[in-house]
Amino acid sequence: MKLSARLQVIAEELLLGCRMADIGSDHALLPVYAVKNGKASYAVAGEVNDGPLEAAQRQVAEAGEHRRISVRKGDGLAVISPGEVDTITIAGMGGALIVSILSGGRDKLEGVKRLVLQPNVGEEFVRQWLVENGWYLEKEQILEEDGKIYEVLTAIADPGADALNERLYQNKVMDGGIVVSKPWLLKIGPRFILNPSSTLLKKWQGEIAKLENICRQVALSDQEASRERESELRQEIEQLKEVLACWQKDRP
Repeated sequence: MKLSARLQVIAEELLLGCRMADIGSDHALLPVYAVKNGKASYAVAGEVNDGPLEAAQRQVAEAGEHRRISVRKGDGLAVISPGEVDTITIAGMGGALIVSILSGGRDKLEGVKRLVLQPNVGEEFVRQWLVENGWYLEKEQILEEDGKIYEVLTAIADPGADALNERLYQNKVMDGGIVVSKPWLLKIGPRFILNPSSTLLKKWQGEIAKLENICRQVALSDQEASRERESELRQEIEQLKEVLACWQKDRP
C-alpha cells in the first residue's frame, strides 16, 4: 500500500508499535498502512459521516485487518475511551476544527503521549492550543503535494512542557536584526522561522499575495472601520515581507 506524500509524513511520525486513533480517517488508509508496517499495533479509525465510514470499513475488510483496526462512527474523540490509545492523528481539517476536537475531548487525552496534526489552514490556532494545554511542539514539517502546501505538527505530552514552550517561543532574532515575537512564531512556526525551506518561502509568498488582494478590496470602502482594517493589513504585509527578505538573504 502506498500513501500520499502528506500521509506518509504523518505515518513516519508514529512511534513503532503505538496504539493510535486516526480522527476523520476517511478511507482509513493511514491506520491500515500503520498496522501493516508495524508502526501501530492497534488503531481506531474514527469518522462522523456515513460515506467515509463505509469506505473505511471496506478498506479495513479488504486489508484483512478487522482485528487490529476498529472503525467507529462518532464526532471527534468520542470514538475512543480514556487510556485506549497513546497516539492521535488528525489531518486534513482546519486548525480551528482540530482545536475544537481536542478541546471537546480533553478527557479522552488521558494516556495520550503524542499528537500528529495536519491542519489545512489556521496552524496558529493549533500551536496556541498546544501551548495552553501542556503540549510541546517537538517537530514541524512542511511539504507540497499536488499544488497544495501542508504543515505537519508533532507534539508530545511532557511534564516540563511549560518551560520548554517558554524557550521555544522566546523572541527570535533573524539575520538583519529583525526580532520575531511570540504571536508571529505562533503564526509562522517557531521551528520554521530560523530554518526556512523553499516550500515555506513559497507558502508565505502566497499568503502575502492573498493579504494584498484583501487589502485592495478593503481599500474600496469609505467606512472608517475599513480604513483601520486596511492599516492593519498593510502592517501585517510589511512585517511578513521583512521576514521573507531575511529568508531570501540566507538562500544561495
